[in-house]
Amino acid sequence: MTMLCARKLGWDRGGRLPAGSLNDMLVVGLTGGIATGKSTVSTLLKSRGIPIVDADIIARQVVEPGTPALAKIEAHFGLQVIQADGSLDRKQLGSIIFNDAAQRAKLNAIVHPAVRKAMGWEVVRHWFKGEKICVMDVPLLIEGPLHKMVGKVVVVYCSEEIQLQRLIQRDNSTREDALSRLRSQMPIADKVAYADVVLDNSGGWMDLAHKLAVSSIRNRLSGSAPPLANG
Repeated sequence: MTMLCARKLGWDRGGRLPAGSLNDMLVVGLTGGIATGKSTVSTLLKSRGIPIVDADIIARQVVEPGTPALAKIEAHFGLQVIQADGSLDRKQLGSIIFNDAAQRAKLNAIVHPAVRKAMGWEVVRHWFKGEKICVMDVPLLIEGPLHKMVGKVVVVYCSEEIQLQRLIQRDNSTREDALSRLRSQMPIADKVAYADVVLDNSGGWMDLAHKLAVSSIRNRLSGSAPPLANG
């Protein structure tokens, strides 16, 4: 799918984003790696009036009691993954899929389409409101199909060593544990190859806030001004 920015809105029965674009609204995909500061960037953009569609929030919403996705999960995994109040028992489900690739793939096949559909409708809702830019905050943007469905990809970057130091400090973990978590993910350097804009977050919060505190933030995202930051 090409960038979401021109042509009439279309929608398929599978809940996929339109194959084309939303009139006059640029959809930006925001991603990063563990401890690179993507969530901080998302929060700062939101504070500057840019609408954010958060994949993590939606992933929780699509499996709330009464949702089709939760019903499918119950049908496949059984009542053992449903708590007394009807909500998903994430710990029990996690124990089932942790070492079972087939079960994990089944869960993803249920949840991921529901998340993409819900995110798509959130994007459309912002389009109906007349927004010119909408940011999709997706941790696994590059690993899945969504990076092909946005107009621009913004990758929040810092070096692997900085990632390690932040993880060790944040989680009070050993260097070995932090490195293991880092190695379980797609390297941030590989994600940079997909980026239209690389936002270097090697400095502190104030440095990042300064990079995003410009009055022309919307123009910079849309490409009518220099990139946000590449160093």
